[in-house]
Amino acid sequence: MKTDVLTPQAVFYLPQHLVVPLFQRPYVWDEAEQWLPLWQDISRLAELRLHNPYSQPTHFLGAVVLQALDGQQGTVPAKNVIDGQQRLTTLQLFIDAAAAVFESHGLDGHAEQLAALTHNPGRAGVIEASLKLAHTNQDGDAFLEVMDAEVPVVHESLKHAGSRITRAHAYFVGRIDDWLGDADDVRARADALTQSVSQGLQLVVIDLLAQENSQEIFETLNARGTPLTAADLIKNFVFQRLEAEGADTRRAYAEDWPFESKFWEQEVSVGRYTMSRSSLFLSQWLGSRLGEEVSPRQTFVRFKTYVDYEAGMNMSELLLAIKAQAELYRTWNEHAAESSHILTRPEIAFYRMTAGGVELLKPAIIWLYDPTLSIPSTIADEVLGMLESWVVRRQILRLTSADLGRIVADIIKSNRVTPAAELVASVRHHLSRLNVASNYWPGDDEVREHLRTEQAYRRYPRGRMRFFLEAIEDHLRAKYDYPQVPRLGYPIEHVLPQKWEASWAVSGLEAELARSEHVHRIGNLSLLTSSLNSTISNGPWSTKRERIFANDVMLLNRYFRDAEGWDEAAIDQRTALLTDLLLQIWPVPEGHAGSISDAPAKENAWVEVKHLLAAGLLEAGTVLSSRPGRWEGIEATVLPDGQIGVDGKTYTSPSSAGYHAKGGRATNGWTFWQLADGRRLADVRAQYRGDKADKPAGFDWSRLHEILAALPAGTWTSYSDLADAIGTAPQPLGTHITRCQQCSYPWRVLTSDGRVAAGFAWSDPNDDRKPADLLVEEGVRLVDGVADGEQRLDSEALTTLIEDAD
Repeated sequence: MKTDVLTPQAVFYLPQHLVVPLFQRPYVWDEAEQWLPLWQDISRLAELRLHNPYSQPTHFLGAVVLQALDGQQGTVPAKNVIDGQQRLTTLQLFIDAAAAVFESHGLDGHAEQLAALTHNPGRAGVIEASLKLAHTNQDGDAFLEVMDAEVPVVHESLKHAGSRITRAHAYFVGRIDDWLGDADDVRARADALTQSVSQGLQLVVIDLLAQENSQEIFETLNARGTPLTAADLIKNFVFQRLEAEGADTRRAYAEDWPFESKFWEQEVSVGRYTMSRSSLFLSQWLGSRLGEEVSPRQTFVRFKTYVDYEAGMNMSELLLAIKAQAELYRTWNEHAAESSHILTRPEIAFYRMTAGGVELLKPAIIWLYDPTLSIPSTIADEVLGMLESWVVRRQILRLTSADLGRIVADIIKSNRVTPAAELVASVRHHLSRLNVASNYWPGDDEVREHLRTEQAYRRYPRGRMRFFLEAIEDHLRAKYDYPQVPRLGYPIEHVLPQKWEASWAVSGLEAELARSEHVHRIGNLSLLTSSLNSTISNGPWSTKRERIFANDVMLLNRYFRDAEGWDEAAIDQRTALLTDLLLQIWPVPEGHAGSISDAPAKENAWVEVKHLLAAGLLEAGTVLSSRPGRWEGIEATVLPDGQIGVDGKTYTSPSSAGYHAKGGRATNGWTFWQLADGRRLADVRAQYRGDKADKPAGFDWSRLHEILAALPAGTWTSYSDLADAIGTAPQPLGTHITRCQQCSYPWRVLTSDGRVAAGFAWSDPNDDRKPADLLVEEGVRLVDGVADGEQRLDSEALTTLIEDAD
């Protein structure tokens, strides 16, 4: 056995036959997991060579095992590919694709140089297989066809156009052609790419003699062990470099490597990923240095490239910089987790991000408080305040955060070297000019209007609602130089109780509706240092107010001292007051309106059947029938109090009535039940929400928006599942998602067979992300472009994602 680290030039240049045996599995690599990362790695090498023609950057591809064939015939040596056929096949497809692009651009010399790595030279009178890599399994015909196709290759006209082999070749042709372009430096770009792919890539090649036990080698290489984390790989790389620099590696490990503790070994969840905290920090640290979104799966590769070509310092210096920022990061995390510690500005942000369930500002915090940049703390605090305002205001409006990581990376990249004196103005300008729904900075009026009727207690996760109220309390305390409120998970109390009917009764349907609509608004919510028991919580105002004064020290609750009564008007007044405080805590620049291009229509507050009765759009006694299909023939009755009667039982909402009618299967009752004239309850609700009487009520997409916002990362659903969950057809639903700027996570909606729809388009025409890449980053398993069916949420699962909005 012989083992060498070789370049593709060394592996492929000599005439040979590398044979993929019949028993090897077929080609399974795909775009998201392998083709795109390979292209990114090679193109990065090429860009580095373009910027510095004397550099020789490299990238390690992995290992392959080859074994000489026993009793060879012919003049060209032959070997079996025992392990590594996926990477060898992909590499050959890439090289041939590059040669095809070069030939189509008239770069014949470059094309011939690469062709020598994929095709054996013909010899007069000797018939030899032309390809240096040959498949004897089911991929053989497709591989031979595309590798020997005439240039320019018309992939869709090939016999095996649908095979993964052909699609990989087409993918690389498209990427390389776009990168090469028609610029004046096209020849220099071709040089850089040719050198990168032939000399810049490295493979560990294990050559076995014919009589050696290849199975034993294969099993050893593929043994199931605990996979190395990004931090593990970076650690090995760092200390190899330190040793090469002649540093004292023992001292460096003992004193400078900061990640050897339980804090850094702790597993943390980021979306659908679980990783060590050290790996997460290194990913975020890289983002703070590069102004890029660094995928968890690319952390080590990106770190290595950064060290080799962009850091501008030796490893000893870089390790000290990492250590300093890792210690800051640890301090921020640990202090944020302490209930009574007085938090600095970055520590407050860390606490709020944890409570709000996001990580996206951490690369920016690492950047702003980088000791080597010496940004004054007052400036760093002000910039962080703007970034937090942008994020929190979007959280208040329950807008998507999917595109915000890219914006954070752009801000870092644009301002990494901006003078400190200009930093606040530069970031303010960057945020203020965002004008699409996926990333804009909302203005005061929109937040006020939203919170005026928002059912805050039901709509916000408890941790997020709590930190909103804590921020108000801290804001009030700051006026008196009081310490911050202890972060002890204080209970959120409804002043007007959720069960108000006994001690807070009102007369008349309209008054009852108004009271029910005010219960969960922010003006009716507060923090208490201890929970009131149910008797007091649901008791009359005089008793409740007395107990609050006797047992609570929150400035947030001093408002109640002068309130002789507590009713809808009082809740509206306090809602406006708390909203103004939130706007002061997270301000926008003077005059900033937060306008967006092509703004989506606003949805009205939620509607219950009793609202429709009070408005005269429904009458008590109206008979409803179930929608056509499997459940057709079931009837329900609208009762005078707005409940729904089915089979002698009463239900508080159309969906709970539909749940009974379907035998315990979740449904959207607004689309399940219809009137005798064929209108659905959803149509009547849409009319109540303000559609003009002289035109048909438009379809109500609010349920769709809610489901999409709650659709977890690492899962997917289909257009048909979504359509069934909200009561429409797949085609109009797909059209709406394409055009709507309020639909969150549109890439998580696929065709029924688990593929990205052929007509998929972003509502923002400038968005060039690939849906498949996003799915894979979030943890969806794709095989040949098809999503894993086990990760699919059907219509019934979708309806259980959110609380009923009825």
